[in-house]
Amino acid sequence: MQNPCSVLLFVTLVIAGAIGTAVSQDKPAEILFKSSVFTQANGFTSGVEGPAVDQSGMLYAVNFGRQGTIGQVTQTGQTSVFVELPEGSIGNGIRFNRQGDMFIADYPKHNILIVKSGSRQVRVLAHESRMNQPNDIAIDRKGRLYASDPNWKANTGNIWRIDPSGEVTLLEANMGTTNGIEVSPDNKTLYVNESAQRKVWAYDLSAAGQISHKRLLIEFPDFGMDGMRCDAKGNLYIVRYGKGTVAKVSPTGTLLQEIALIGKKPTNIAFGGKDGRTAYVTLQDQGNIETFRVDEPGQEWVLNTK
Repeated sequence: MQNPCSVLLFVTLVIAGAIGTAVSQDKPAEILFKSSVFTQANGFTSGVEGPAVDQSGMLYAVNFGRQGTIGQVTQTGQTSVFVELPEGSIGNGIRFNRQGDMFIADYPKHNILIVKSGSRQVRVLAHESRMNQPNDIAIDRKGRLYASDPNWKANTGNIWRIDPSGEVTLLEANMGTTNGIEVSPDNKTLYVNESAQRKVWAYDLSAAGQISHKRLLIEFPDFGMDGMRCDAKGNLYIVRYGKGTVAKVSPTGTLLQEIALIGKKPTNIAFGGKDGRTAYVTLQDQGNIETFRVDEPGQEWVLNTK
């Protein structure tokens, strides 16, 4: 004869397991990599670029309503002007450091601008007259910025490093049309793409912020590229301008998948949301932002929120 207590425990466990199975079956599976509209069409100008998310989850992008502004977007998609840039300045890439300071690539004025955390005052962190036009920017754990610098007419470009002090250093010249730029999660690799040449390059990145050992990561047969970001596993999400997709590429250069967008001219991408697994993509032809869920959080979100 079995112990009555044992029988009761067994029955209880079976019932609990059945209830748990029923609940899990009722809960719909999360849909990943399916893009939807996040902000209304033409709320931003065709110059919409530089999406970036702060520590509170607020999303920012350049040129909201008119050129020369930074727009802010709540997690429910409500939009407003965050700051007006100085006269003649137009933003492109945006990044945040761990202290919550915002950095903006100001391409007409050859500046990197800064808005300190908790402030709306815009000032110049760095100016470099030798730049063609600072385009996108990446940031490492030490707060150093790396800027792409394309010359669109000549299809050439450079890479610059901007230290927290504002000192500017030329890292690489005579490249193709440098555009998207990103630092790997371990801070040991710098990625830079060339839009016109459809190539993505990887460099070894030293602790001192120097680059070496340039190598081809991946080359696409068609369509250009723009901004790109890493997830926490080191995969690159690269927007394909003209194709209307985001390419997910492994750290070894394998094309893992392409995510279809509604618009055809994506300009950049960022990660945010409550868990860092929401991607935001700016669209030139729509003047808006699309969004989709991913399987891993963005590496910058992890760095700035942990």
